[in-house]
Amino acid sequence: MERHIWTVQEIEEACARSAPPSFDRYPNDVPDLTMEQTFYPLGFPLQIRTNSEEVLRQCEIKWAMFEKRFDIEPLVTEIHVIATGDTECPPLPHYSFFDDQMVVTAGTGNFCVAAFPNGKTRMVVSTAALRYPDYFRQVFLDCAGACQIATGLATGVHAACVALKGRGVLFCGDSGAGKTSLSWACAQAGWDFLADDTAHMLHGQAGRMVIGNFHQVRFRPSAAELFPEIAGAQITPRLFGKPSIEIPTAPMANVNTRECVQADFVVFLNRRIPGDAELLPFPKDVARLYMRQWLFGTPESKSVQHAAIERLLTVPVLELRYQCLHWAVDRLEQLVLEGA
Repeated sequence: MERHIWTVQEIEEACARSAPPSFDRYPNDVPDLTMEQTFYPLGFPLQIRTNSEEVLRQCEIKWAMFEKRFDIEPLVTEIHVIATGDTECPPLPHYSFFDDQMVVTAGTGNFCVAAFPNGKTRMVVSTAALRYPDYFRQVFLDCAGACQIATGLATGVHAACVALKGRGVLFCGDSGAGKTSLSWACAQAGWDFLADDTAHMLHGQAGRMVIGNFHQVRFRPSAAELFPEIAGAQITPRLFGKPSIEIPTAPMANVNTRECVQADFVVFLNRRIPGDAELLPFPKDVARLYMRQWLFGTPESKSVQHAAIERLLTVPVLELRYQCLHWAVDRLEQLVLEGA
């Protein structure tokens, strides 16, 4: 809301009425934070401080299913909600990165500043943004603690992850390569499901331990042709123009989930090349660059991230050329069980 600037005459009249205005707070000061609650995205403690019960309710929707796994000092995110007269959903956000900060802006009255790797995340959100919960969760709650996790605690790899007999397989590839569909087909065939989009390699460990959001899977609407059980589910418009269907994994009785696994294979998916289906060696220099393009942080944190990727690239890196999901699942099972 626009600030009212008092004129000299208005101040004189107020003083004459023995009701002088108070300027103890600057009119554009954000509201005080009167509520707090701790959540555990990916198992990391995250303390949310806010002045809005609706913010905490949306945090419950997003993170209530996660339990604490890591005994660290809580990450902190402060969310100030300001009242505005707007009713339309804010525009697409713009992301800018400085040496050790990320700044997100989304129209008037919506911005976020995240300091990493060890700082806090602070944001101002309008009541207009809260009117659109999917938008609020995806734009703003996705930023809560994310920069600190990604730069100081775990390296994110743009990949789906499944496991068989305790051996983890990461699926990499371009958008539309089939990472989600293949990971879900594996899960329906008895594999453990860990993540459909991003796997996180934990820092501070010599191995290749991977965690992910195993509580939900996000499909494109066209996936209903492959998986009839999602037909008719609500379609959520994604922020950047890709509609999606988000399904919680908990109600799926025939699907096993797993919260962490040691990565043993990296498989790049390729459905673009027609011809015989096959599993081939994939160049690690290409895999390295593919994974590095998603990273951000200080030079020190990037050094840790690069080391995590190098640990991951000690496993076999392969390319799966396929058209048929059933063939792909069978071939991957052979890879895991027989190593070939």
